Amino acid sequence: MDTPTFQQQELPLPFPELSGDQPLLPARMINEYVYCPRLAYLEWVQGEWDDSADTVQGRHVHRRVDRQSGKLPESPDEDERIHARSITLSSNRLGLIARMDLVEGEGSEVVPVDYKRGKRPHVPKGAYDPERVQLCVQGLLLREHGYQCDEGVLYFAGSRERVRVAFDEELEGLTLSAINGLRMVAAAGRIPPPLEDSPKCPRCSLVGICLPDEVNFLRQGNTTLRPIAVVREESVPLYVQANKASVRKKGDNLEVAVEDQVVARPRLMDVSQAVLMGNVYMTTPTLHELLRRGITVSWHSYGGWFLGHSQGTGHGNVELRLAQYRGHDDEQVCLRLARGLVKAKIQNSRTLMRRNWREGSAPAGLLADLRRLAEQSGRASSQQTLLGIEGAGASAYFGHFNRLIRESDSDSDTLRFEFAGRNRRPPTDPVNALLSYAYSLLVRTWSVTLSSVGFDPYLGFYHQPRYGRPALALDLMEPFRPLLADSAVLMAINNGEVRPSDFVSTGNAVNLSPDGRKRFIATFERRLAQEVTHPLFGYRLSYRRILELQARLLARFLLGELPEYPNFTTR
Repeated sequence: MDTPTFQQQELPLPFPELSGDQPLLPARMINEYVYCPRLAYLEWVQGEWDDSADTVQGRHVHRRVDRQSGKLPESPDEDERIHARSITLSSNRLGLIARMDLVEGEGSEVVPVDYKRGKRPHVPKGAYDPERVQLCVQGLLLREHGYQCDEGVLYFAGSRERVRVAFDEELEGLTLSAINGLRMVAAAGRIPPPLEDSPKCPRCSLVGICLPDEVNFLRQGNTTLRPIAVVREESVPLYVQANKASVRKKGDNLEVAVEDQVVARPRLMDVSQAVLMGNVYMTTPTLHELLRRGITVSWHSYGGWFLGHSQGTGHGNVELRLAQYRGHDDEQVCLRLARGLVKAKIQNSRTLMRRNWREGSAPAGLLADLRRLAEQSGRASSQQTLLGIEGAGASAYFGHFNRLIRESDSDSDTLRFEFAGRNRRPPTDPVNALLSYAYSLLVRTWSVTLSSVGFDPYLGFYHQPRYGRPALALDLMEPFRPLLADSAVLMAINNGEVRPSDFVSTGNAVNLSPDGRKRFIATFERRLAQEVTHPLFGYRLSYRRILELQARLLARFLLGELPEYPNFTTR
């Protein structure tokens, strides 16, 4: 059943005329509010948006009416015919703005026509309340501009039928109640609760952002979860690392060229991110098109060091960033999050040891030590204590990491896959070079994910902020180091995807060759695309999708919807 709406939404409270920089309410938002108050809040207040098949089809239906033709006369003659498309009207007194698909009429008597995808619903009033209310908002605006408007028309493109909607007292009251209800919810700054087991949710374009079943499950524990947050990702990142390569747009494709020779033509619709490594050139029109499509471009040094990313104008969810800043200033919030992150990291490290031990079974003493350290981290009294526990866990984990690695096939290799312990800056052996490179790929992935959700990736809760360091990305990647980075390293070595000959040694430093990087990137991306069953929610989704899901669950925790942040741990 749907959660009942707030009682105050029905109060016809007047709202003062807007002034200054207060935004006007779009008619579409009133529609969304009547359909689902939480959906309207996510879109209007938090600036969330995502496409679905329905929204894409809706834009297709509007492709003709969105081209403006005709205009509304300021003082129409009595017999003047009016037929105007794509008309925008607003009113500060009402605090509303609407883009009308079509306005028809004669003289001062006009009728707004609103185009809808799909077929006419067979309901007593001819249409559902959200569509009727949106049409009534258009009627109120036309009246505000001096026209007589007593009814409107909903045109359903699927069945090519018109439905007449009378602007009677009942509909006007419902419309004014919805307008004032949305204003009050937005002013209160508190997101409405998710619907419970509603048939509206599975087809909603924001279901993967709203997470209605997941939030209700984590708050109440007795909700049946539907796998509605799972979206199959057909697009993949495009990596370009060839020296002096160029990337340009050609129609609906990207063209990657090296020395004026085209080497790849991926379709824009198949690209989720563009990862440019080293001296790679991208044309300005190409960058503009990627930003318009919401495709992130991340920039790296030739060796893979993450420099930053380009991502349109950024996310508009100021509420989330304010909650993130408040949480960062609260020592107890930071400690609670840090405990969970370190505990999950040690638990996942233990699972990796148990599953990937090369000969026989992992020592019971090692597994017991890691379990004890995980339990201790959940009770740590301070972050300094937690750092000590994390260090002890890393020492035990990397002290036995070599037992997970297949030995080199040839004794003649100058560089071999031998691991005596973790070292970096610079890494002095192939395994450490792979680990460092995998962590740089993972921090880039987390930084892009956090930015797309609305976080500031540089302000964390466990890692202290430092110039140029994405602290929040480093925080959230902790539980995923063993699951994604370390696991990808073991896959690449043990499956022979990366060989000792794929490394170059300069002084004390060891680095991957270009071909070795290319093969390891493929291994890492394959690991991100692997589907697993979520330990809490029970449905299957890719690791790439899990990262976004975890970021959104952290947002729900910081905004006060969840009592705790649920870390991801495998069994």
